Amino acid sequence: MDTNRHPLATPVQYVKGVGPAISEKLARMGITTAGDLLHVIPIRYIDRRLILPISELAPGKDRTVIGKIVASGISFMGRGRKRIYEIVVEDETGGRVSAKWFYFKQRYLEQKFKLETKILLSGDVSEFRTTMQFIHPEVEMLSDNPDEIVAKILPIYPLTEGLYQKTMRKIVRNAWDAFNKYVEPVFPDSMVEEFGLADPWGCLQELHFPASDIDVELLNIGRSKAHRTLIFDEFFFLELGMALRRKRIVHEPGIVFTRDEKEHSRFIGALPFKLTNAQLRVVDEIRNDMSKPAPMNRLLQGDVGSGKTVVALAASLQAIRSGYQAAIMAPTEILAEQHFETITKLLKPMGIPHALLTSNVKGKEREAIYRGLSNGETPLAVGTHALIQEEVSFKKLGFIVVDEQHRFGVLQRAAILKKGEGRPDILIMTATPIPRTLAMTLYGDLDVSVIDELPPGRRPIITRLYEEHQREKLYQGMRSELSNGRQIYVVYPLIEESEKIDLKNATDMSRELATVFEPDFKVSLLHGRMSGDQKEAIMTGFKAGKTQVLVATSVVEVGVDVPNATVMVIEHAERFGLSQLHQLRGRVGRSTYQSYCILMADYRRSEDARRRLAVMVETTDGFKIAEEDLSLRGPGEFIGTKQSGLPPFRVANLARDIRVLSQARETAFKIVDEDPDFEKPEHLMLKKILEIRWAGKLDLASVS
Repeated sequence: MDTNRHPLATPVQYVKGVGPAISEKLARMGITTAGDLLHVIPIRYIDRRLILPISELAPGKDRTVIGKIVASGISFMGRGRKRIYEIVVEDETGGRVSAKWFYFKQRYLEQKFKLETKILLSGDVSEFRTTMQFIHPEVEMLSDNPDEIVAKILPIYPLTEGLYQKTMRKIVRNAWDAFNKYVEPVFPDSMVEEFGLADPWGCLQELHFPASDIDVELLNIGRSKAHRTLIFDEFFFLELGMALRRKRIVHEPGIVFTRDEKEHSRFIGALPFKLTNAQLRVVDEIRNDMSKPAPMNRLLQGDVGSGKTVVALAASLQAIRSGYQAAIMAPTEILAEQHFETITKLLKPMGIPHALLTSNVKGKEREAIYRGLSNGETPLAVGTHALIQEEVSFKKLGFIVVDEQHRFGVLQRAAILKKGEGRPDILIMTATPIPRTLAMTLYGDLDVSVIDELPPGRRPIITRLYEEHQREKLYQGMRSELSNGRQIYVVYPLIEESEKIDLKNATDMSRELATVFEPDFKVSLLHGRMSGDQKEAIMTGFKAGKTQVLVATSVVEVGVDVPNATVMVIEHAERFGLSQLHQLRGRVGRSTYQSYCILMADYRRSEDARRRLAVMVETTDGFKIAEEDLSLRGPGEFIGTKQSGLPPFRVANLARDIRVLSQARETAFKIVDEDPDFEKPEHLMLKKILEIRWAGKLDLASVS
């Protein structure tokens, strides 16, 4: 063990009761140190202060009873005669309640649940055939000692596979006993007073070991003073790191790209369409940034079909005219090819050499591209992660565009930057609208541009929700569109039939659709398991109008642009997330023809699925959809933020705590502006904690 490190940085495996096996499980949750363990905050609490007589038990949440076990053993349930482990508990009122386990180790439970043993059960109660029952309740074995102390308020911690509540509570208690003395005051007195913050030590003690007189409801909704202090703490240190990163970027030597207004006007004038006001505004913001000595670090948000590619090209041309190379990196071959095709058309009047580099490019063609990039004869490269391979070198790479950036890992994005001349300007693009709260955290060190206007002539997509009994109506509507010369996407969540999930799948349904529409209209199947050549042939046929119905998995989510396609049918739409549904819908509505999105959903869908589908029917506004998606899924999965390289949130909720985030951000940026080296005495502790939490992550944050 390193004796020089801060005690809270002690590896978690050295906490009593952890060891190598449990530490591996904790690592899956991002818990690697004793300090991490202290900051794992319960997700909810069970209130045991009201112990009910079993005879008065009724269905409901968080019920607690005490009694003696009068029966225990294996029983069978349902037509499938599923084995369950069941105990029956009786108290002095004569009331009886059962507790059931569907997943269990029989030998362990038989040893634990001996007849006549006194037991406490906590959890949700339901009624089954007039009998009250607990399913997988919290259990505490009691002695007959009437003075025995029973925990009144029980914390429920987040878990991972193979880790149990009892174990988690025990190791948190051990970590607290050994390390709580190292939890120090964090914030200067002025901040404590201004924001009404509590002492960190007291906050952690209150949340892990609540006093018997505490308001459990406030704990459960995350509104206690302790919660608010830790929420502020998480946001503040995240934003402090972002502010430092931004300060560092501003002071790094960058490239000053020349603004050639004559050549720029020539490019804009030669376009086969007129740019929207939003596109013109964003192009100007980016070109202004590029003409400054500090490196540009800008995020470009634009909904599907808003015209981000032409904006990226206009910026790339400014770099090229200044004697540098530009690279546009996309996460998939389909998207890279789509960009290349669009750029080739737009560059035709300019005569600027450009190349496409993906894994599909082989042999002499690949070698020629390598030569063109290394000797500078090719000033513009479009490609996938193939652009960051070791054998690829640029003569003078000065401008980088990373599209759909959340699909790249942090290290991949860092790798393209290292191929640049000095510190290249970087433009990050996304068609996944990002709520303001998430943009402030993930991209706090970036300037943000938004294309909030669709090209003229585009009609809003009409979205409708269908169920299985309306399939004939769906087919009639599809045939009507096909007869008008239009094309259709049909998307499925599975490629082939699964025994475990009863869903329609792409392979089988492509055959069914062929029987419905062929020979009048051709049906083709596209999925991710096909080779690159197969996918390319199918997509080329669809773009050329040789295929009228394209049956696909979500491989079409990003990068497919067929203006003649006017219908997107999404089978089992309840299985897709909101962001994915929005991306899929964006494959249509790319022309002046009226387009439709049909969501086929199982009537048994969950409440969350109902909410998602209702949002899709109500609005096509990507930012409204993104806000709803964030509140449903949380930031961790929203746009792949697990790859972001940023400290995780354990208490803060971006959808709920925006006001606290704004306060924390404003304060953090102000401190870095006034005292960037943390030289003031009241900022020394901030610097110490920042170094612990952001260890090794600040550089990566610049490309996240």
